Amino acid sequence: MTDNKTETTAAGPILASPGRRGLMQTAGLGAVALGAVAATGAISTVPAQAATVTDADILNFALNLEYLEAEFYLRATTGHGLQLNETNGGECPLGPTLGGSKVPFVDKRLQRAAEDITRDEKTHVLFLRSALGSARVNKPQIELGTSFTALARAAGIVGPNGTFNPFADEQSFLIGAYVFEDVGVTAYHGAAPLISNKGYLSAAAGILAVEAYHAGEVRSLIQRSANANLAVYAAKVSAVRAKLSGAADDFGPILAGNEYNIAPTDENSIAFSRTTRQVLNVVYGGVNSKGGVFFPFGMNGAIR
Repeated sequence: MTDNKTETTAAGPILASPGRRGLMQTAGLGAVALGAVAATGAISTVPAQAATVTDADILNFALNLEYLEAEFYLRATTGHGLQLNETNGGECPLGPTLGGSKVPFVDKRLQRAAEDITRDEKTHVLFLRSALGSARVNKPQIELGTSFTALARAAGIVGPNGTFNPFADEQSFLIGAYVFEDVGVTAYHGAAPLISNKGYLSAAAGILAVEAYHAGEVRSLIQRSANANLAVYAAKVSAVRAKLSGAADDFGPILAGNEYNIAPTDENSIAFSRTTRQVLNVVYGGVNSKGGVFFPFGMNGAIR
């Protein structure tokens, strides 16, 4: 992990705050970020920019998220991203992916786990593009450099002038992976009631299950790490996501009392769900923003 004073970010506002239970550990997230939250007002809980959404709209929303995850993991494990024919040929502008590089893995078990997740995320992209056919959207511009720095600063993982590179080493990679996996689970769960076609709903449920397996694996790797700071950093990431979501819907991998938390759930042990607007708040790094952080110019499609 890096923490220097040479890089600034133009990724836009990203907000931080502790939630409840295990998130109380993260009280030192920074007055500036918390003040920004206070000024944003209420969070909408309806699908973003779509009074009536179609199944294609929902699948394209999911495709944007899968583009992001696939680009992150592919770069981490291979040094390159999706091929042009795996990102183009659809609707909306095609954008580049900025940042990212191959992680210098030392732990072969971690490397194999990362490669397994990579295969799944790339296959999700190909499956959704095939299911959507001509209705699919192109990959939007994705930022994998300054985005992580903005998140790390807001969470207090690095200082206000520090940088964070999830591709620098294995431990940084785990925190980067932690950023995405729980978001995918909550996004698919939240979108499920909006899908009318039972075939699409079944497929979405299957993808949700895979994302949950990934999230559990990443959490377990963090829990078992000899570096106790990883669990602290992950809890801070959860706090940022919960604040952006506007709900106590995100807990770190280790709670108060050293209790493991492989699956963050509500009181009924049901996985949390987020509306499309709440998911956008997280990946854009701002409440009701139109773009930012991982998607500088927003997602492609009707829900953006």
